[in-house]
Formats: sequence, C-alpha cells, structure tokens
Amino acid sequence: MFFKRKCKITFIKHGATINTEENRFFDDENFPAINETGRIEVEKISEWIDNKGLKVDKIYTSSALRCVQSARILSNTCKQDFEILDSLTNRKSGIWNGMTLEEIENKFPQELENYYKNPKEFTPEGAESLSSFNKRVDNVIKGIIENNLHKRLIIVTHGEVIQAAIANAIGLPLNNQFKTYIPSGSATQISYFENWSSLIYSAYIPL
Repeated sequence: MFFKRKCKITFIKHGATINTEENRFFDDENFPAINETGRIEVEKISEWIDNKGLKVDKIYTSSALRCVQSARILSNTCKQDFEILDSLTNRKSGIWNGMTLEEIENKFPQELENYYKNPKEFTPEGAESLSSFNKRVDNVIKGIIENNLHKRLIIVTHGEVIQAAIANAIGLPLNNQFKTYIPSGSATQISYFENWSSLIYSAYIPL
C-alpha cells in the first residue's frame, strides 16, 4: 500500500560543545564532550519527548563521545537502551578538520574555491566527498529501517548526518542540503513509507 509506513525516525542532534558556536569542520570521535549548555539542551528535548508521550522502540547513536553522552540522557528519560553505530559518524573533514571557514579560506584558498565550484564531488585531502557521504548515510538509514520495520526510533547523531537524511528522504539537491539548519539539541522527524518519505518537522527546539 502506498501509505504503509515502514518506520518513523526522530533524529536528535547531540548537545552543544565548545566547537558549536565557532562552527568548525570537525570529525573527531573522542573530543569534545558536550558542555553544560549541551547537557541542558538534551535534557530539554528528552523531557519534551517524554511529556509528549512519544513511543520509542529503540535508540541508536553515533559512536562520537558527544553523541553517546546525549544518547545516555535520552535513554535515562525514555527508559530505553541505546545501541552505538560507528556508521553514523560525521562526514570526514580531512586536512580541514578542526578549522573554521575563515581559517580554511586563509590557509587553503584554492581548495575552498574548488569546493564552492563542485561541492558534491570535491574533497580536501583525506576527506569524504558530499556524494559519498550522502550515500553512506542513505545506506545506514535504509539498514536501520529494514531491521526495525513498523517501529519508532530515535537516532542521536551529527548535524550533517541529519541534513543528509533530510536530503535523501525528500529529494533535496545535495548543493542545497546545507540550507537546512540543524542546531544542537534539536529534533527532526521523518516518516518512511513503502514508496516515499515525509519530513514531519525539522530542527525543533522546546521552549
């Protein structure tokens, strides 16, 4: 049936870290941890999920420390265990890792210009192309769905992973997916059906 739902997933971006305000390219799994602001953000979104009475059958999380810490808070509130998936890691940044856009512009001006010309395929040394990253995220989500048919899930991960999930779900051009703003501690929900997907809400933050 066209409207038969396969799975409903609520994506939660991990809580804020010391890198959040600086908006750095960052793929390190062991650093940084969420800070006090990040802890409060995740506690609020956890309480919102609990107060709404949202059914949660399972929680998955990226293996990054900031995601695992956020998942643990959600797990305690939702009374649901979580499973760590290494495949939910952030996009690899290569030689740009740990740098702001301004720093990249100063140190790698030609590479940045090439990136702007071909954002889907250009990759700095040691990095992951946007098209490859989106395919990876798509395959991961499809695998999770097939293993959790007709269930309601939470996935705690990174902003870029959520942007890729949105783009894959609704056919958003890769060049435009970064226009979907995903702040720390926010919730984004996608319903996956047999033949299509629907973005229910994006980047929701409880007041």
